[in-house]
Amino acid sequence: MSLSIRNLKKSYVEPGGRRLPILNVDSFDIADAEQVVLIGSSGGGKTTLLNVIAGVTTADSGQVVIDGTDVTKLPEAGRDRFRALRIGYVFQTFNLLPAFTALENVLLGMSFGGRKADRRHARELLNRVGLERRLDHRPTKLSVGEQQRVAVARALANRPSLLLADEPTANVDTANQENVLKLIREACTENGVSLMMVTHSQDVAAQFDRIEKLSDFNKPEAAE
Repeated sequence: MSLSIRNLKKSYVEPGGRRLPILNVDSFDIADAEQVVLIGSSGGGKTTLLNVIAGVTTADSGQVVIDGTDVTKLPEAGRDRFRALRIGYVFQTFNLLPAFTALENVLLGMSFGGRKADRRHARELLNRVGLERRLDHRPTKLSVGEQQRVAVARALANRPSLLLADEPTANVDTANQENVLKLIREACTENGVSLMMVTHSQDVAAQFDRIEKLSDFNKPEAAE
């Protein structure tokens, strides 16, 4: 899945009414099946950019075209359905449903896209991130790192065309960091999935051929 961003602007209004520019991206592209890592300072707009690409947050103006569909032109329900069907998203805050087990969270991820729940595929994904003995545990009974791994499995459940990952290895130990990164990259390679991953880890970034620094193409000070 190709991604093309043009003239993208996003700002927030502070309590006093002042508008704070966050994103001002003239041009940014990811080719089919390309894997890109995005680095940058905390608070620099990395998560906001992922949210706009996914249609979780609306842009002020500009285009986000994913395989010919401009996400910014879709209504909220359309963005939700497009995201469920075409985009996998590993949120920094996990966004797991607390009343459901690890396995159920992955199965629900499938149902959001209107697909039939595939228990075998869900179990396989959880097994690959080392959670074969934690399938029936709810998020409150899982460590932060285990919750992160459930979130990765859920993001891959619908075999997306574009995977967005916001610090997917930040809360796991070194051994599982390698497992999670390997799972993400292998799944993307095997299925021709484009990947955009945010990380603060230089070790993780060094494994990618294309490393982008957000400040090199995002100029929010010029957004107004």
